[in-house]
Amino acid sequence: MPITLALHDRIAEIVFDWPPVNAFDTSGWELIPRLVEEAGANADARCVLIRAEGRGFCGGVDIKEMQAHPERIVKLNRDNYLTFKAIRDCPVPVVSALHGFVIGGGVNIAGASDVLIAAEGAYFSLPEIDRGAMGGAAFMSRMLPLHKVRAAFFTGGRVSVEEAYRLGAVEKVVPKEHLLEEARAFCAVIAGKSRTALTLAKQALNGLEATDPTLGYRFEQGFTLEMYMHEDSQKARDAFVHNKGQAATF
Repeated sequence: MPITLALHDRIAEIVFDWPPVNAFDTSGWELIPRLVEEAGANADARCVLIRAEGRGFCGGVDIKEMQAHPERIVKLNRDNYLTFKAIRDCPVPVVSALHGFVIGGGVNIAGASDVLIAAEGAYFSLPEIDRGAMGGAAFMSRMLPLHKVRAAFFTGGRVSVEEAYRLGAVEKVVPKEHLLEEARAFCAVIAGKSRTALTLAKQALNGLEATDPTLGYRFEQGFTLEMYMHEDSQKARDAFVHNKGQAATF
């Protein structure tokens, strides 16, 4: 299975293994919120760990599918929204272990999580402006300062996990070979707590946030749909597929 869920020592692990770059099509984005909700509802779970196999944590959306089937954007938008909402609303803390690239929807998964542990050299990127879409700033803004988010968004550029650590978004940056060990060790500390205490703490912390990023993201998706109606959007996706993933500018 390309996305799996298993419970070990009160830690529910969701693992992405969707070659070649963990860029999910509509079926993948439909599955993830279901697994997060299942993990959070398990009375034996105290923590959820999201991690990935392969070259990077998440390559976001399968642009090739969207290039061939732009009419699927409404379903994709909804399942993206439900994915990030499920992570933020998960009754117990969600820790994401990041490596390689964290792109597009991967940024939102990270931004919706409670704690981030990252491998050295990993980076965040929102290339939507080069892909004919919008979205992602609401959850990136949960991690990074306003002007850093805008610079990344307008340019489609990268933010290293080392920079994110300096800015307080990432809890720990570790060598890649120790990422799983370090992430599980962090989750084990959480898993030793009372589930009742953890669920109440999660509710309290979410309630203290000035804004709900899921609502901001839903707002952004209106602009994604508007962008999809413009000819430049399809040109961007066509160029991405024809240039084998290289960014296009219009």
